Amino acid sequence: MTVELTGHGLTLDAVVRVARASERVDLSTGAVARMRERRVVVERASREGTPTYGVTTGVGMRRDADVSARDATAFNRSAISGHLVGLGPPAADEIVRAALLCHATALAAGSQGARPEIALAYVGALNDTNVPRVSSLGTVGQSDLALNADLAHGVLAELDLEAGEALALLNGNAFSTGHAALAVADASALMRWIDAAAALDFEAFRGNVGALHPEIAVARHSDGLGETLARLHSLLDGSALWEPGAARFLQDPLTFRCVPQVHGAARDALRFVESQVVVELNAHQGNPLIVPAEGRLVSVGNFDSQALATALDLARLALAPVLTAAVERTLKLLSPRFSGLTEGLVATSGSWQDGLSELGVAAQAVAAEARLLAQPVSVELASTMQESGVEDRMSLSSLAARRLAEMLDLGARLVAVELVVASQAIDLRGDLTLGSGAATAHAFLRERVPFLDSPELMPLPLEELASTIRSGPAPA
Repeated sequence: MTVELTGHGLTLDAVVRVARASERVDLSTGAVARMRERRVVVERASREGTPTYGVTTGVGMRRDADVSARDATAFNRSAISGHLVGLGPPAADEIVRAALLCHATALAAGSQGARPEIALAYVGALNDTNVPRVSSLGTVGQSDLALNADLAHGVLAELDLEAGEALALLNGNAFSTGHAALAVADASALMRWIDAAAALDFEAFRGNVGALHPEIAVARHSDGLGETLARLHSLLDGSALWEPGAARFLQDPLTFRCVPQVHGAARDALRFVESQVVVELNAHQGNPLIVPAEGRLVSVGNFDSQALATALDLARLALAPVLTAAVERTLKLLSPRFSGLTEGLVATSGSWQDGLSELGVAAQAVAAEARLLAQPVSVELASTMQESGVEDRMSLSSLAARRLAEMLDLGARLVAVELVVASQAIDLRGDLTLGSGAATAHAFLRERVPFLDSPELMPLPLEELASTIRSGPAPA
């Protein structure tokens, strides 16, 4: 397959395929024509000396400095090199590829007036798997300036830029948006794993499936709740839990009873977040903006990424309770008071062995880190210590995306622990008739982690398990 860049219509799925599967990218003929047509506006402003930010003037604090047409190449080179101030370890290749794709899409829209050759260079870097080194730190979300400079420097080092093109390459939040697209796609995938782990918890706990009655969604009027209930019913299809008298308690702890509500709330939030990310994938994120009907460029603030940062904050806030609840269910299964099984789910009652007890502590530690990552970053305020005081706000969308990805890594580890504990409890209960999806999840776990009946089996391959969860599809 090939992803054709038209300047609009870029999807989350396309970003994932290009970033992770190196799917080929082409620039559409329509985009090339539009870019050439709108490029004329920039060239005229440069030729006539019309006051235009980043075209006939400097940028940032030097916005009052004049840039003549004959100085354009030198100015552009200086603008790129002057922003090579990124810090930290290099970003992962898949994030850089996502950023290249997002930036190429923005250029293809033609709203910033760059030549098609610039977009084609970015497309070529993707198709040639020429991934430049891009720093992971140094952007405040009012354009990913430092990281965009790394991209441009890595891809266009041998190409002279013409009037206005440095700003077209520096402005925008391609890095934040690309990283966000990957993280949001991963969040939806992880939610399916968390559903599967919750279903296995129900089997292990012998939970009361009255809490999963389909009428709940009808009464609550929530799409996310309805989707979660349908998913849990599919995972538990054929389970003995649906038989009369199967439940051990009339009412289970809230983290069991409210799985549909908690997961449903997260799904509703993530659906909104995804819609915001898709908007950003196809948005003009720069300054200035070409207005074709007026034949001129206007100074705008579309580089502000508040919408993206706020949405990513919401994603983390929605996921934190899901992860916390998962840990609580795990702790209940490790406790004889709630599970009716042995302490720590040891294979032999009264044994001096620890069993899986310490997994509860590890899970609590990881969950605490995940909850701290939920702290919103989009409310942060920039200082105005720079001399001009013009750049006086930031949204930190790149940090918001990075924290979401980090939370998902932690979440996969929690799912790994949850599956291990639930499977141990299921096996201790003896011959159970599991739901089809729960049985698949149990078999998945047992292919990788044996029943713990001896301390010599420790440590368990939790990191490998978490990696598989992070990258593979959840049980249906």
